[in-house]
Amino acid sequence: MGKPTHPKKGSRVMDDKNRLQIEPMDPRLLGQRLEEARKARGVTQQEAADHLGCSRPTYIAVEKGERPAKAEEIIKLAAFYGRPVHELVRPGEPVADLQPHLRAVAEKMKPGDERELLLAIAELQRFAADYRELERMMNAPLRFNYPPEVKLADRFDVIDQAEDVAIRERQRLGLGDQPIYNLRSTLESEVGLRIFYWDLPSAIAGMFAFVADLGCCILINRKHPPERRRASMLHEYGHLIVDRFKPGIDYLICAGRKPANERFAEAFAMSFLMPATTIRRRFQEIVGTTNDFQVADLCRLSNFYFVSVEAMTLRLEGLGLIPKGCWRHIKESRFAVRKASALLELPAHRETKDAFPERYKFLAVHAYEKEKITQGQLARFLRCDPVTAREIVAECLTGRMMEEDGQEHNFQLEFQNSLMSNVS
Repeated sequence: MGKPTHPKKGSRVMDDKNRLQIEPMDPRLLGQRLEEARKARGVTQQEAADHLGCSRPTYIAVEKGERPAKAEEIIKLAAFYGRPVHELVRPGEPVADLQPHLRAVAEKMKPGDERELLLAIAELQRFAADYRELERMMNAPLRFNYPPEVKLADRFDVIDQAEDVAIRERQRLGLGDQPIYNLRSTLESEVGLRIFYWDLPSAIAGMFAFVADLGCCILINRKHPPERRRASMLHEYGHLIVDRFKPGIDYLICAGRKPANERFAEAFAMSFLMPATTIRRRFQEIVGTTNDFQVADLCRLSNFYFVSVEAMTLRLEGLGLIPKGCWRHIKESRFAVRKASALLELPAHRETKDAFPERYKFLAVHAYEKEKITQGQLARFLRCDPVTAREIVAECLTGRMMEEDGQEHNFQLEFQNSLMSNVS
């Protein structure tokens, strides 16, 4: 699908001699983006100055916006920092920097994890900036609907507090006590969380940061199975409730005794995914019918709530419905969960590993359809090549329908048609 390109202020254009030209932009904004890109790459001002072949004071003046950068300097710095030129010269104020505090946390992690973590933190910043640019372009800001902060009190049990908060959150969002299958999109549309997936060290579940203009930004390890990802995003949601202004990176396993905020986040996630009222009801229905609760029942219940068998077992243990130590026994028996699910013919739940949420994708496709971005820019927003970007556009704009003859047919979704006009 071809689209005409329209040069925009701050975007890249080609002149008659096929030399890259860059429209003038506010030196202060450009300097802020150059500084952010340099820090994300771990480059010093002196190294940047050496790369440009200028003095350090000259480069500092560029970052401060006191000396406008030349087009060729912007191109050289973009390549040096591993950033597209468009990202540095895009219109609008730069978004708040999520990285400093997350980088400080990453530097305290295991030495082997630091490099991959720093790259993931930089990617989270780029995702957040791209998301805000799409929202600005389409005049569609994300609605924030955050709960009030909760202060953990020593006189109350942290697990009980987490259970109460999870119940209140479900009630506040009108979610009842049933399983939530489209959890990522629900948390985005109903709460205003920006949830991205990216590769992290296997021992890391996710990371969280909050700034006023971007809101809550979460990065989840896409290497993990979907059940784990769901638990991780709710764990980070728990941190939003008790640690709103304290960015953090969470390991799957915490060495030593977990601090109160970690215990809260973990219990909140389990309580939100598996509400006690409905878990007890379903457990009692099974036992009342069969006078037993078998491993097969455990697998079915886990599948129904779209959680891991481990999570469900520990939840049942915590509620006193099965004896303590059941999970340890199941684990030591080397129980094959995936094989058991296949034998029981349990339905598979749809959960994509897309780096960006659905709303982000549809904003990008809509911007392309409205000719606000080019095909190349669409591919950059979607982190893919132009061919795949066109396939994503086609997928978003095409539906399938079953005809009376039993055959499936594709049809074009006319999203642009108004429902406000008279219909004959």
